[in-house]
Amino acid sequence: MDIRWIQNPNRCADEYLDGIEDFIEFARRHNPGATRIRCPCRRCNNTLWETIENVGFHLVRNGMIETYSIWNLHGEQLEHASSSNATRVDNVQPIVDANDEVMDIIQDVFPFASTNMNQEEQDDVPTPIDSAEFEQYEKLLKNANQELYPGCESFSVLTAIVELMHGKIKYRMSNLCFDYFLGVFKRMLPTDNCLPKDHKQAQKVLNGLGLGYEKIHACKNNCMLFYKEHESLDTCPICNESRFKMTSQNRTTKIPQKVMRYLPLKPRLQRLYMSTHTATDMRWHQEKRVDDDVMRHPADGEAWKEFDRTFPEFAADPRNVRLGLATDGFNPYGVLNQHHSTWPIFVFPYNLPPWKCMKKEYMMMTVLITEDPGRSIDVYLRPLVDELKDLWTNGVRTYDKSTGKMFTLRAAVMWTVNDFPAYAMVSGWSTKGYMACPVCKEDVTSGWHAGKVCYLGHRRWLPWDHECREKDKEFDGNTERRLRPREWSGDEILDQLNRLDFAPFGKTVSRIRPSTHMNWTHKPMFFELPYWSKLKLRHNLDVMHVEKNVFDTLVGTILDIEGKTKDTIKARLDLERMGIRRGLWMNRDNDKARRDLAFCCPDFFPN
Repeated sequence: MDIRWIQNPNRCADEYLDGIEDFIEFARRHNPGATRIRCPCRRCNNTLWETIENVGFHLVRNGMIETYSIWNLHGEQLEHASSSNATRVDNVQPIVDANDEVMDIIQDVFPFASTNMNQEEQDDVPTPIDSAEFEQYEKLLKNANQELYPGCESFSVLTAIVELMHGKIKYRMSNLCFDYFLGVFKRMLPTDNCLPKDHKQAQKVLNGLGLGYEKIHACKNNCMLFYKEHESLDTCPICNESRFKMTSQNRTTKIPQKVMRYLPLKPRLQRLYMSTHTATDMRWHQEKRVDDDVMRHPADGEAWKEFDRTFPEFAADPRNVRLGLATDGFNPYGVLNQHHSTWPIFVFPYNLPPWKCMKKEYMMMTVLITEDPGRSIDVYLRPLVDELKDLWTNGVRTYDKSTGKMFTLRAAVMWTVNDFPAYAMVSGWSTKGYMACPVCKEDVTSGWHAGKVCYLGHRRWLPWDHECREKDKEFDGNTERRLRPREWSGDEILDQLNRLDFAPFGKTVSRIRPSTHMNWTHKPMFFELPYWSKLKLRHNLDVMHVEKNVFDTLVGTILDIEGKTKDTIKARLDLERMGIRRGLWMNRDNDKARRDLAFCCPDFFPN
């Protein structure tokens, strides 16, 4: 049977779709009457059972496992050299030793630990690790080779801890719950076992595998970070607020007022190339992507292609990383604290194929802010922007596990992805008021209608000969003759921002903006990146919020749901004041006003 279709990266191609149909027919023929079969997609990995229809859907969405060339789990017979009769194998599970998997993890973390410590560095020879890293490697190796208890061959100390911690994270187990079960397991095992007694000790064993973070003190009023040249200060030079809390004189350690967690980006990007599981996929966007003018990946977009044309040197090496950045606030305490919000800042690598690049396993949290920073988010972005500038200018020497060679890794942030309020924070343009549109800027069409600011100039974006431009009573009572607003380039925006004088960051600083600043609140720190002003697209709105808000508004208005409909009494009175849509005006009988239900346009619901 020809199975070359499995290797086809274009899962919309006829060859691939026909191959899926052949596989489904093969599975039906060899499993008569079965309603569920193993799913061989890359996500289920032949471990989950799905309906035959869902299996076909999964294969289109996720792709089939490329190494699954003999469909023995779906009824294909295996031929043995020692016998002419084929043996049917129904339940063959790949046998993977957990200890071997842990050793693979160690090799991914320290791919060149065995390199001679005195070896001279060359272009294609990995840089030897320093003594501290080598000490961590030896510690992990010792735990990987140490039996969990005397005579235990299936689990080492490190393997047991990795398995238990994996279950803790997968099933969202609290630290207290984990401590309880760890104590139970320790009592179940022989008395001379080496299992840690609690979560804290287990974490110490895994410190060498993980990627750490830095604690950076921040001003209580978000004025600045005690970072680099300000690291030794005890008071904020802007608001004179103390760096530390007031404690008793007997206390030896000082407690900071506010702490930001920063997770360095460089080692996390290096880990993607040190791991055998991701090193090859990091070149997918150029080596395996199908370029047929169909939008399946950010690399198919015009912004990506424009970036390649502007910076051909960066684009020449497919291993250079393209990043997206996103942030949003959430309340981790639910109803227990209504006023608190935590703001993580994530980056995600677009080099990976589309079925991986947006998965949580590959999203990297770089900054964790413990309150809503507002426009002062740039204060907390300082370490990340400094690292991004260095990654663009100098790069970082990285070991590529797929080729066994060193290369200089560079990285660039292509754009940000946020909801509309967070858009204002990272772009520097306020999304409130009469000039809230960050695209139209001062040329926006806005007015006060139905008790709120409304934006009515959307017809300007239509083609010049579009019929809706001539309709006046259906919209705001005027025909639309204006051209679309001009598009500002990044260089023009940067030149405009350089001419404005913004107040310092912080809660104690006055927020009154002069009229010359329009809706600019601050100069975004991203403009310090050498390439930021050259990008065709700098900020995106996330689809989830846009779709949900539009859907809620549409359904709430059509079904006239109280509190959610936009067809309110204020809106009806506003139509009457503007002199448009007479059929929707309020009906007044005997000194009473009545809002009749709006008629539904039959063209809106075609048969």
